[in-house]
Amino acid sequence: MTTEVERIPVVVVGGGQAGLSVSWYLKRDGIEHVVLERETLMHHWRDARWDAFCLVTPNWQCQLPGYPYAGPEPDGFMVADELNAWLAGFPASFDPPVREHTTVLSVRPREDGPGFDVQHTGGLIIAEQVVVAVGGYHIPGIPGVAAALPPELAQLHSSSYKNPQSLPPGQVLVVGTGQSGAQIAEDLHLAGRAVHLAVGDAPRCAREYRGRDVVAWLHDMGHYDRPVTDQPAEERGRDRTNHYVTGRGGGRDLDLRAFALEGMALHGLLTDVSDGTLHFDDTLTEALDGADNVYNGINAAIDEYIAANDIRALPPTVYAPVWQPEPGPSTLAAEDLAAVIWATGFRSDFRWLHVSAFDGAGVPQHQRGVTAIPGLYFVGLPWLHTWGSGRFASVARDAEHLVGYLAGFRPAVDLASALQ
Repeated sequence: MTTEVERIPVVVVGGGQAGLSVSWYLKRDGIEHVVLERETLMHHWRDARWDAFCLVTPNWQCQLPGYPYAGPEPDGFMVADELNAWLAGFPASFDPPVREHTTVLSVRPREDGPGFDVQHTGGLIIAEQVVVAVGGYHIPGIPGVAAALPPELAQLHSSSYKNPQSLPPGQVLVVGTGQSGAQIAEDLHLAGRAVHLAVGDAPRCAREYRGRDVVAWLHDMGHYDRPVTDQPAEERGRDRTNHYVTGRGGGRDLDLRAFALEGMALHGLLTDVSDGTLHFDDTLTEALDGADNVYNGINAAIDEYIAANDIRALPPTVYAPVWQPEPGPSTLAAEDLAAVIWATGFRSDFRWLHVSAFDGAGVPQHQRGVTAIPGLYFVGLPWLHTWGSGRFASVARDAEHLVGYLAGFRPAVDLASALQ
């Protein structure tokens, strides 16, 4: 069997918003390239979101290259169908050179010259440069304690959750309170399901403060333009859990204490399962207080900005807890549950990328997407450069920066000689 060998100057791995943004600038600048996507363009937005999903950042932050949000509600929050329709229009706006259903099996530096061997399910591409645009969330992160639960108990990762009706009747435990966990818990709660929520250390923020969306205030304050290197040391974790808030119903706060008043059962961290009993640590009070401190801290920073710039706004407020948990650990019988939803994030998987561009923990090492490996780049990672790097807000800026760098790259040997 003969393997088809091609020579293409630039290979972009991944057909999400990051890879397509790079393609937009490459096409604008007349740089030959191909985008390889193992499934279909933007598939994660269609396939790994629940039915009631909506954006948590305002629509005006959706700014892909040459393709800003132009709908009737810039201050609203697109729901799933609206978002997928908007995303579908992006590649249609510039016709990128894409190959869908093409899995990249390996990327290796060439042994006999510069560039890379990109092995994929359709053959081999010899490329001068490779842009890795697959994000950082690849494998559902389900903790080992899941294996100790009864086999008859339904378990699923948050990326597989669709709606309350898809779960068996009965009580549901949601583990984790990042964006997905808090919103899925609310989705179940609003549907009248009995919900238990294992609360982690995710922070929270207000949806609106002093008469304006908090994202708009932080945008004006320059918060989203601060590079990761200028963030306080404690804020530099590139995998730091996002603040929970929602755009549902036009946008509102997510207050776990209010959920508790309405009947949702809150627990601390899930630490163990033994003899059919789930054990939760005594961390709930600390977690709730920590989230509220972040909430009030963000609002206080907005207060300072308003005062310093003499802006007329509604009076300041401070959140006061509406509910307090009982101290101590808690338990829950597995037999009382119908399902467990693991909203516990993802792990990265770059095993196909055979380059020395990672630290000991497997985290890509780069400066604003440029690695120490000549011709290898990353884009679309959380905090690649700023808060918006892994989001619609700033991925275009990162892509343009990389393409500018990439356009000036010259391999030591002309790639045309590689096949001779």
